[in-house]
Amino acid sequence: MFNIVSYLLFLAVSSYITIDVGRRCYIAGKYYLEYLIHDSQLCLTINRILLGCYYLINLGYIAINLTHWDKVNTVEEIVTVTSVRIGYITLILCLLHFMNISALYLLRKNLTIR
Repeated sequence: MFNIVSYLLFLAVSSYITIDVGRRCYIAGKYYLEYLIHDSQLCLTINRILLGCYYLINLGYIAINLTHWDKVNTVEEIVTVTSVRIGYITLILCLLHFMNISALYLLRKNLTIR
């Protein structure tokens, strides 16, 4: 019973975080990409691809994370296990965001050198 509660709590919180961060990055990323690339159609395409990849990676990680879950026996374990798993999701989101921003910055830097 505790496992099901833990799964549902994890799915609800991590899905909300993933979707909300993805939406915010998509909206804010539009302006950042236009600043870097100066082609609105290309920016829109890149932004949509980044959003799609972002959702696939994170929702896939969430699904895989559910398969490697230990048995939860108490309410304390629900909070602990769920918090640690959500922390991993948050760290992955931060890492992906940093990698995307860095890659786009380096891409722009290489394009301006030529």
